[in-house]
Amino acid sequence: MITGIGLDIVELSRIQRLDVKSAKFRERVLTQSEHAEYIQLTAARKVEFLAGRFAAKEAFSKAKGTGIGGACSFQDIEIRKDSKGKPSVYFQNKETGLVSITHSKEFAAAQVLLQTN
Repeated sequence: MITGIGLDIVELSRIQRLDVKSAKFRERVLTQSEHAEYIQLTAARKVEFLAGRFAAKEAFSKAKGTGIGGACSFQDIEIRKDSKGKPSVYFQNKETGLVSITHSKEFAAAQVLLQTN
């Protein structure tokens, strides 16, 4: 049974401005594991990665119905890829949802689907 659907879209230019201005935004959004992946990327790919993770985490919080805040922080949510690169959403270290992340020249978007067995 589907328990939640979330969608988010973000401008790459906005994320790039925030990231260049201060590392605080990146540190707030990315978990340690995600940050380790981020630092391995090219400059252009870093913006896409950060924007995609931001959009995915916002989409997850919408699907969950909490928004980002006390009950659900960016650090509670992690996007992990399997060996083929397929992403999944983990909330408080437990796999909880399906996610699709996409990028264009100007935007990153993500959709999250939460379901119970």
